[in-house]
Amino acid sequence: MEGRRPLPHLTVEQNLIAGATRLPGKRAMRQRLAEVYEIVPRLTALRGRVAGYMSGGEQQLMVIGRGLMSRPRLMLIDEPSLGLAPLMIAEVYDLLGKLKADGLSLLIVEQNARVALNIADIAYVMEGGRIVMEGDAAEIAANEDVQEFYLGLDVKGDRKNFRDIKQYRRRKRWLG
Repeated sequence: MEGRRPLPHLTVEQNLIAGATRLPGKRAMRQRLAEVYEIVPRLTALRGRVAGYMSGGEQQLMVIGRGLMSRPRLMLIDEPSLGLAPLMIAEVYDLLGKLKADGLSLLIVEQNARVALNIADIAYVMEGGRIVMEGDAAEIAANEDVQEFYLGLDVKGDRKNFRDIKQYRRRKRWLG
């Protein structure tokens, strides 16, 4: 779902337990809870904290943890960096990278192309609801137009000033 959607009046642990509805019993739920605390150690210290009073980044980690409670094979995540401070974006994407390395498939919708392309295997670029590019994430990240329009980089990889970025009509060639 778009947005974090914590259960704001519940504690972190209660939020995590809410994600365990597919587990066969209390013992399996307690075991998975311990595993999620191991995967996302920051949640251990926050376990008794009311979710509505946590920072956006802490809520995002908790919501990912809640999703992990059901032992998914695929996790769909919409805008995990939305509204987060740069340090929290790094922590969230470090966690996502770790989950990917552990074999969890991720489908991430993200406007922050730089961080998403760092962990993606395959990337799609959408404009106006249409896919205008798709392929290997490293190739998409190396594309001159993607670097300029989405990453703000020039041909040499240096940051561009916003005023120096070419006009939108250059992108129209993608739509063919």
